[in-house]
Amino acid sequence: MKHRAVGAVLFGGGVLLLALAAGLVFVVKPAMTKLPYDLEPATSVAEAKGATFLQITNGAVAINQSDLRSTIQVTPERAKTAALSGDLAGDAVVWRVGQTVERTDTKELVSAYGAELALDRVSAAAVEWNEQYLDESGTPEKISFAGQVYKFPFNSAQGNYEVFDRDLRQTRMAEFQGTEDINGIEAYRYEQVITDEKLPLATDRVALLLGALAAGSTSGDVVYSNTRTVWVDPVTGSYLKVREQQKKVLVPNTGAPVTLLDADFSYNEETVASSVERAEESRGRLNILGVFAPLGLAVLGLVLILVGLLVSRSRTPRTEPRHAAAADPAPTRVDQPPVRDDEREGGPLTDEIPPASTNWKSEESTVPSQRSAQGESEKQ
Repeated sequence: MKHRAVGAVLFGGGVLLLALAAGLVFVVKPAMTKLPYDLEPATSVAEAKGATFLQITNGAVAINQSDLRSTIQVTPERAKTAALSGDLAGDAVVWRVGQTVERTDTKELVSAYGAELALDRVSAAAVEWNEQYLDESGTPEKISFAGQVYKFPFNSAQGNYEVFDRDLRQTRMAEFQGTEDINGIEAYRYEQVITDEKLPLATDRVALLLGALAAGSTSGDVVYSNTRTVWVDPVTGSYLKVREQQKKVLVPNTGAPVTLLDADFSYNEETVASSVERAEESRGRLNILGVFAPLGLAVLGLVLILVGLLVSRSRTPRTEPRHAAAADPAPTRVDQPPVRDDEREGGPLTDEIPPASTNWKSEESTVPSQRSAQGESEKQ
C-alpha cells in the first residue's frame, strides 16, 4: 500500500508538470507574442550627412545644406488603450509618436510631426480607430493609418509586407530581400521603393513654394522618391536598423525643378546597439518561457510518471514470523535396525511398550486363578 501511495504521488506530479509545460506553450508564449500594454517608451535616432533640405524660418524659405538628425519617440498611451471598445478592446494598443528633424550644427528645428494611432497587438499593423491623427503643421489631420508603421509582427515571414508611408498617406509594398547579420542577430531585410510619386500637399503650401523658389510659375507639384530599407528581428518584429534615402523635388509648370530634400537617413550606432539589446532580451524571455522551460518540465514530468508507474507495480517482499525463525530445529532421527515380527509380540526383548491387552504378565497372573476356580468346582 505504501508503494502504491508513493507511486500515485509521483504519477500525479508528472501529470501536473506536463500540464504546466503545455500551459507555457499554448497560453503564456502566445500572450508574450503580442504588443504589451506596459511597453516602455522607445527612442530611435537616424542621421543624414551632408543633406540638402528645405528650411522655413519665420516665413522665409531657403534651401540649405547640413548634417541632419532625426529623432523618433514612441510612447504607449495606456489610458487610451484601456478606453478602447468594441473590436479593439483587448486586441489593440494606442501609441503616440513624435518626430523632430534638426540641424546638427545649429540645433535649429527643420521639421516635426506628431501622431496617434492604434495597432493590432498580434500583427502590429495599424487598425481603424476614430481618434487617430497626424499633425505636421500644428493642426491635427484626420488620417487612416494602415499596414506596418513602426513594427513588424512577431515571427515575421520571409515575404512581403505593406508598409505605411507618412508623406504619401498610403501603404506601399516592402519586399523581402534576404537576411543579414546585425550585431550578432540574423535580421530580415525588407526594401520599399517609391519612385517619383506626387505628394498630396495643400494648395496654399505648394503656392508658397512656387512663389519663393520658382518665380513666374503658376502651378506645380512636389515629386517624392524614397528607398526605405528596414532590418527586422524576425522573432520580435522590432526594427534593428532603418535607412531612408529620401528625395523631394518641386516641379513647376515653368522653369527648372528645385530639389527640396536629398538626404540619406540611417540609424546611428547607438540606436542600432540599443535596438539589438532590446531584441535579445525579448528573445531570451521567449526562449525561456516558450522553449526551454516547457521542454524541461515535459522531460521531468515524463520521468516522474515512469518512476511512479514502476513504484506502483513493485511488490513488498514477505517476511517470515519471528517465532518460526527462533524455533528449535527438529531432532535428527537415528536409523535403527528393523524389528522382527516375533519381537513385536510384546516380549521382554522389545523396546516397545505393548498395549495393556497383550501384556504377558497380566496373562500369567490370570490363568492360575482360573484353574483354581475349576478345581474347587470339581471337588464339590
